[in-house]
Amino acid sequence: MRWKSKWIAMSIKLIIFDFDGTLGDTRRNIVTTMQMAIKELQLPERSEAECASTIGLPLAGCFRTLFPDIQDELIPRCAETYRRIFNENLQKITPEAFPGVVKTLKTLKEQGFVLTIASSRSRNSLTELTHNMGIADYISYLIGADDVKEAKPKPEPVLKTLAAMQFAANETLVVGDMAVDILMGYNAGAKTCGVTWGNGSREELKEAGADFIMDRMEDLLGVTGDE
Repeated sequence: MRWKSKWIAMSIKLIIFDFDGTLGDTRRNIVTTMQMAIKELQLPERSEAECASTIGLPLAGCFRTLFPDIQDELIPRCAETYRRIFNENLQKITPEAFPGVVKTLKTLKEQGFVLTIASSRSRNSLTELTHNMGIADYISYLIGADDVKEAKPKPEPVLKTLAAMQFAANETLVVGDMAVDILMGYNAGAKTCGVTWGNGSREELKEAGADFIMDRMEDLLGVTGDE
């Protein structure tokens, strides 16, 4: 990844990461859980690709995308079923950090960057997963789906982070693997970076307007101007 201009790279002080598909390799957990929940709820089957396409959305949005005609009163039951099965599956399918994530976060933290996470999963789940993956010590602030009224691609997760950490949008880089992450950052006025190892395609990230796209987590070290 090459930064478009050095002054942009040098202006970044806060980095807001998506979690699923960006830091944590949770695709298998999510898709398996979604298909199990769908079966238990006796809803029509959905393929792996269909389930994966909803990653990054809040649970309500996932079920509404997969089942456009679903009744609103069923959504809480769907979300509750998913969360229960996900927690059960964590005992059998252990998510791991993507290659280079732990080392890169450690280096960025040592270089003085403030690192946070804005995710569509619950705060409790984020807390548990970041500890299990060994990255919790590098993260200064977490925002989960239960912390906002308007989820991605709305800017609220970024705006709440900026207010809490006392940074401006022009000092901020939002990093994610899905179009909703890029749009969230753009809508908040931040710079955005798409990653190609997650659940979204390079074309989708470009179409969403990502300022940068990277193929390796280590490429983020370029924001220091050292690479």
